[in-house]
Amino acid sequence: MFWIHGGSLIRGGSNPYDPTRLARNGVIVVTINYRLGYLGFFAHPAIDAEDHLSGNYGLMDQQLALKWVRDNIAGFGGNPDRITIFGQSAGGQSVYAQLASPLAEGLFRRAIAESGSYVSFQDYFNFIVPLTTAETTGTMGVPSGTAVSDAVGCTSQTASCLRAVSASAFIAIEPATLYPFIDDALLPQSLGAAFSSGQFNRVPVLTGTNHDEWRYFVALQYDLVGNPILTAAQYATATAALWGTALQSTVLALYPYANYPTGGEALGASGTDGIFSCPARNAIRSLSNFVTTYAYEFNDENAPPPQSAFGGSLTFPLGAYHISELQYLFTETSFFGLPTAPLSPSQQQLSDAMISYWTQFAKTGNPNSSEQPAWLPYSTTTDNFQSLMSPTPAPESSFDADHRCSTFWNTF
Repeated sequence: MFWIHGGSLIRGGSNPYDPTRLARNGVIVVTINYRLGYLGFFAHPAIDAEDHLSGNYGLMDQQLALKWVRDNIAGFGGNPDRITIFGQSAGGQSVYAQLASPLAEGLFRRAIAESGSYVSFQDYFNFIVPLTTAETTGTMGVPSGTAVSDAVGCTSQTASCLRAVSASAFIAIEPATLYPFIDDALLPQSLGAAFSSGQFNRVPVLTGTNHDEWRYFVALQYDLVGNPILTAAQYATATAALWGTALQSTVLALYPYANYPTGGEALGASGTDGIFSCPARNAIRSLSNFVTTYAYEFNDENAPPPQSAFGGSLTFPLGAYHISELQYLFTETSFFGLPTAPLSPSQQQLSDAMISYWTQFAKTGNPNSSEQPAWLPYSTTTDNFQSLMSPTPAPESSFDADHRCSTFWNTF
């Protein structure tokens, strides 16, 4: 099992993820690092003119590490013909990118993507753009390569000037999130186009999302900076900031402030549905047309929060927040320096089930075993997800309705 960490492609590393419990279930776990930030994802005309693979240097690192594992894992008792890539958030998006990359063909036999669906698989998102667009235009929130060059003092726009800039100077001007690029070789088309056309590496896939993904970001952007959403007016402003004024009134009507105990939960609902849940379902539906796909939703509403940053300082419960499932897979984990509380006995039971599902899938391409509740492959007819809830996972069929996918988010 080959782990790709998350962190918006600008932060993170392999060290916080202790895979001991996974390894005890009869798998070998490799955790890797890869180039991040503008050192890992940067498109500029002068660099790209040098005629090498362009922009997606972090994804190139992941592929190089996969080749190393393929060539060497037998020396550690592993099987090079049974490599499973798995990752979360930006790591989950990286898994999707490797599925879509022709250059990754044959490097893995199965794939697990956790919460990697953000800003992909919906027509209203356009963040993974062609290299030429990234070079000169950029996307919302991500400046163009030429603008970055100007910002670090390379107004000459030359490769030699850019190579003389310190890493710290690039880090100082990075946006909150970076994205891969569509290029001519490593990622020749968008993730959604690759999955819907069947032009991807056809291996079994296990993938899903968390029920309350966006509450984590509401906490970071509002409560933890001393600006909680406490009134309907503040909620309306926050909704416009997230979805734009064109969608503000429609989103407020579908997710009215009065229908939620707190403003944080209200904003968390639309953000979860539109950014994570419905895009994830779209990816799952496309993948399932070509490969066996297992869909899940992590549903432990009482998942322990990261204590050092969130303990006692929020105006709303985090629920099954972004990154919350990781503590059910890894041992004594500290995510971005945020330790979590121990799992309760019932949560430990869910953890045991998830570890069984993940490792059994890595071994066979099927998460099922006699010890855990049955998990059926996804079908577009039944629209079935496995609800990963404490203490015992169970099938669910209300994902579409719960997250307003068919009725709203997939209609424009």
